[in-house]
Amino acid sequence: MTAVKILAVAIAYFVAAKLGLQQQLVRGQVTPLWPSTGIGLAALFLLGLRIWPGITIGAFLVNVSIGPTTAAVLGISLGNTLAPICAYLLLERAGFRIELDRLRDALALVFLGAFAGMLVSATVGAGTLMLVGGLRPSEFWPAWSVWWTGDAMGVLVVTPLLLVSRTTRMPREAHPLRWLEGAALLLGTFLVTLVATVAPIHLLFLVFPFLIWAALRFQLLGAAACALIASTVAIVSAAHHSGPFAQHDLLLNMVALQAFNGSAALTALLLAAIIAERNKAHQNIKDVCAQLGEVAHRLSRDKKLILRLPPPRAGERSGDLSQ
Repeated sequence: MTAVKILAVAIAYFVAAKLGLQQQLVRGQVTPLWPSTGIGLAALFLLGLRIWPGITIGAFLVNVSIGPTTAAVLGISLGNTLAPICAYLLLERAGFRIELDRLRDALALVFLGAFAGMLVSATVGAGTLMLVGGLRPSEFWPAWSVWWTGDAMGVLVVTPLLLVSRTTRMPREAHPLRWLEGAALLLGTFLVTLVATVAPIHLLFLVFPFLIWAALRFQLLGAAACALIASTVAIVSAAHHSGPFAQHDLLLNMVALQAFNGSAALTALLLAAIIAERNKAHQNIKDVCAQLGEVAHRLSRDKKLILRLPPPRAGERSGDLSQ
């Protein structure tokens, strides 16, 4: 059974990596969106740490066709494996819960899982390419920034969606207007982000009302889906140097892209976590009120029974006293 899970993770990693490489920016293998890392981290939480060979196999199969040397392929595959494992261990140490229903879980995923954990793969990968001659020293930091951005975005936009999809069920009695609202939200997020990324002026801030709308109305599932759409459109725009990404070099574009994607993911996840905490607290209050009402009902019923009992007769009282 474990072997089947490892194979499934390897296949998913490989397919997602091939999709991410459609937007490569450096040497045909460094992309600003690497969804495979998000899949790998989600797999570690859902299937356990024992499936890590699936990440290694998937990373090796992807890099073997594009790596400059065998040593580079092995080094990059090692970094691609260590990054999600380090992120997993950091999140486990922080008490992360895959339900993402607490504010601390959202903060931990962003700062420990994405920003901190993905430093490993970016440093190992870009360093390996430079050591084997695949990168000039002057190209290290631009390549490192793209690598880190891609892996971090994989964690920020793919991992939450996979984790929340595990427990999400389609509502059977949802009103048709609810479905219409969800479709309008997804389409609106896509169109607004598309306009913002082709306009010559900076309009990316227009995306945030849609992320807030998603978090308020559809909680984590809606927030994660809209963050994925917005980040993907922005990444494609940055890869083609269009809109707000047209006038800067690669390093500055990656800084701007990471700032936008990080802010979008942070806004969506944090607000969704706050809403989840509020809903949970509201449900707890309702449960406590229901329990108090039940206790009050029992006390009232017992009091009525006591009042219905006949009072003791005078002879019974005096007999009790004489004893």
